[in-house]
Amino acid sequence: MTFRGWPSEALEFYEGLVADNSKTYWTAHLPFYEEQVRGPMHELLAELEPEFGPGKIFRPYRDVRFSKDKSPYKTHLGAWLDAGGYIQLSSDGLAAGSGMYHMDGGQLERYRRAVADDKTGEELTAIIASVGNGPIAVRGNGSLKTAPRGYAKDHPRVDLLRHKGLIAWREWEPAAWLGTARARTRIVEFLRASRPLKDWLDVHVGRS
Repeated sequence: MTFRGWPSEALEFYEGLVADNSKTYWTAHLPFYEEQVRGPMHELLAELEPEFGPGKIFRPYRDVRFSKDKSPYKTHLGAWLDAGGYIQLSSDGLAAGSGMYHMDGGQLERYRRAVADDKTGEELTAIIASVGNGPIAVRGNGSLKTAPRGYAKDHPRVDLLRHKGLIAWREWEPAAWLGTARARTRIVEFLRASRPLKDWLDVHVGRS
């Protein structure tokens, strides 16, 4: 099947789920979800695979074991690409990300060493300035309030050292193009534009 975007009703489906996050609502709308929400995402991933690797759609069910919020269903559809990249659809529109949202202990150690090094750290600073010079935001995740242990508080790149994750992120509000193949074009443009950040992380941080 050819990806042709998502109908406006797909966003309305998530608006309804936000208002009524129940098994009754989910069961009543499951056929629509499979055909008009999950189906287009599957088609999109298939078209992206030659350049960005195989993708996987996340399960729609929330893990509520350790959460005070016991709502059973996610109010967005998320998917990841093996070569790096994240795609999300919700009632707010379309979004895409690239990078490392959460680094494990080994990754974090390698990341901090690379940031602290003058050569590789300055490379990252330049990449962030380039990638984030426009509609794409580059931001940290799980950031410490101060410099991590072993690093000076006045380090010139202390803001980057504080991060436990680093991603490029772009959001698009609902518009008519979301129901066309132009949605794929915008995702591809984002993934290509944010690739320098992904490549730096791949080289200097590596997989978990």
